[in-house]
Amino acid sequence: MATITFDTLSYAKKLKSAGFTDQQAEIQAEALKGLLVSELATKSDLQTEISKAKVEIIKWVAGMLVAQAAIVATLVKLL
Repeated sequence: MATITFDTLSYAKKLKSAGFTDQQAEIQAEALKGLLVSELATKSDLQTEISKAKVEIIKWVAGMLVAQAAIVATLVKLL
C-alpha cells in the first residue's frame, strides 16, 4: 500500500489563519486526510486496471478477426 504524507497540523493552521475555528480546522484536516488515504489510486490499482483493459482489447480484436474471417468466407462463396 502506498504511503501518503499529509501534514494535518500545517493544514489546520492555514485554515485557522483563514478564519476557521480550532474545531472546524481540525475536523476539516482529519476529513481531508481520510479522503486522501481512502480515495487515491495506488500504482498497483492502476496496473490492475490496465491489465483488465488489455484483456478486454484482446478479446475485442480476436472477435473482430473471427467476424472478418466469416465475412470473407461468405463473400468467397457468393462470388
